[in-house]
Amino acid sequence: MKPLVYNPDLIHFAVTVVFSFLLGLEVKTYGQQIEEEESPHFIGSARTYTFLGILGFIFYRLDQSFSVYIAGLLGFTGVFMLYYHRKLYDQKTSILLYLLGLVVYSMGPLSMHYTLWMPALLFVLTVFILNARETIHDISTSINARELETLGKMVLLSAVILPLLPNENVIPMVPLSPFKIWLAVVVVSGISYGGYIAQKYFFGNRQYLVTGLVGGVYSSTAVTVVLSKKARELGSSPLLTAAVIAATSMMYFRLIVVTAVFNLHIARTLLVPLGTLGIVCLALAFGIARNREERHERLQMEDKNPLELGTAFAFAALFVAMIVLTQFVTTHYGSWGLNALSFLVGFADIDPFVLSLLTGKYAVGMDKIATAIVIATGSNNILKALYCLWFGGMKNGRYPAYWLIVFGAFTIATAFFL
Repeated sequence: MKPLVYNPDLIHFAVTVVFSFLLGLEVKTYGQQIEEEESPHFIGSARTYTFLGILGFIFYRLDQSFSVYIAGLLGFTGVFMLYYHRKLYDQKTSILLYLLGLVVYSMGPLSMHYTLWMPALLFVLTVFILNARETIHDISTSINARELETLGKMVLLSAVILPLLPNENVIPMVPLSPFKIWLAVVVVSGISYGGYIAQKYFFGNRQYLVTGLVGGVYSSTAVTVVLSKKARELGSSPLLTAAVIAATSMMYFRLIVVTAVFNLHIARTLLVPLGTLGIVCLALAFGIARNREERHERLQMEDKNPLELGTAFAFAALFVAMIVLTQFVTTHYGSWGLNALSFLVGFADIDPFVLSLLTGKYAVGMDKIATAIVIATGSNNILKALYCLWFGGMKNGRYPAYWLIVFGAFTIATAFFL
């Protein structure tokens, strides 16, 4: 009995037919949804797109020089031009159907040059983009063009300037190269930017608790300030208290992620204490918010993009200053000096300090660095408690301030058990 012979062309052909047919079904469904508003004329069906995928496979297989394949592409383009000419009479200019045809026509070559993941990924992305039509339209109309410009500048600095920076220690008294300094800025800014975009464009109209959760990824301090101002306006509310606590819980989880990026050993040390505190915070927030009436006023977060170039450069300068200061303190005063510095720094932005601890080289051990991070986290909670009282008033801000002080004290106490 002859062994079964594996025929790769048969597998590639089957993949092409299946995905072409599925895309044809998706395109036809999409055409039925937009037929009345886009145009009374619609080209193709599931069978049309299936045959288009088959032809792309055959034409590419017949001639590896692409001449037959390109001739087929030109023929399909000519047919679409006739259809498009008719669409212009209806004052419709979309070429989406042509682009979808190109995707189907390319399925054959893709299935032969790549494994299954590439055609499958292309299919999933096409289906997602077609069905996200209204969502993409809403995002494109609501997004701030200035933020896109800022993002473009940051991509330029990350993808072009970052590789050009020297990866050697050239700054006196700083044990890090310019490349690693800017890389740290990019990583932390990227995490903050993800939370900022999610909060502003995807969860801006959601309840307070969700705002606290998502905004806490961006900046738990900023969320606390905004919620405290809302408490002064609306009065003391369990939902606002829960949202403040939820934002603080995300600060714990965010610190674990940042630590893991730069120092996995310290991240393992912090995983249990910070993770436990974060989970307790989260459980308390949900417990306070449960069975409460929801208020639907939208919270106006501070429109401060964490990828603003001025913010990024200021962060880098503060990061370098923290490295120098921490190195001086650890060299002359040891671990107790580092603990005192950690407590004081917690009353400001702790991200530059945490990064300086994770990336620098100091005369203290890893356990002392982990302790310093936890102390700074605890004192930062006390700072946010003061913000609650300052911006929300003693009457309206005392409940979230109480819980923040409790968690701040527990966090600092936890540091000495590491």
